[in-house]
Amino acid sequence: MQVERYLQRHPEFFNEHLNLLEQIQIPHPSGNAISLISKQLEIFRSRHHEMESQLTELIDIARDNDTSILRMHKLSLALLDASTLTAAIRNLNIVLSEYFLTDFVAVRIIREGTCPEMAEIFIAPHSEQLQPFIKELSTHQPGCGRPTLAQARVLFGDAVAADVKSCAIIPMIFTELEGILAIGSREADRFVEGMGHMFLTQMSELVGTRFIALLKQH
Repeated sequence: MQVERYLQRHPEFFNEHLNLLEQIQIPHPSGNAISLISKQLEIFRSRHHEMESQLTELIDIARDNDTSILRMHKLSLALLDASTLTAAIRNLNIVLSEYFLTDFVAVRIIREGTCPEMAEIFIAPHSEQLQPFIKELSTHQPGCGRPTLAQARVLFGDAVAADVKSCAIIPMIFTELEGILAIGSREADRFVEGMGHMFLTQMSELVGTRFIALLKQH
């Protein structure tokens, strides 16, 4: 311990006693002894690989963040470009399909229908169709994973309900609007339980805020 403390206080020690570096031998996992210099090189290589892996991971995270920012930008522009609820939902379908690579998109607004030409997107507040979504609506948290058949039928229709292998069900809970935004995929691992919710919540806030403005026009 005294030797260790001394070397920590005097890191220049081996610079002044280079001959000792050649004499010191350190056990190697292979069974052979190696010099201190070789051991240092081995440690430096290991640290280099660790730092290289960390750098690669950071680059991947940055690339994913750039992709997410681009997608949200496209979504924002598409919603702002719409002057009617019909146009907003059409643009939403296009952007989510092209930039978010989703196979199914659904919007359900919880209120009595006020737009006859889009009656299918409205669900009455006391409708039995809301029962499959009690958890998401009560917790205000997105639900990810494979939807139940009842959920898929309400959101995407009987014709394709069985094709939805994974789904993100995102509640839109605002003072002036309650609803559900859902995006689904034919791939079982596209939306999985436990995935991050922040991005999905931000998406619902964008969509919900724009829908509130457009609904006031009717």
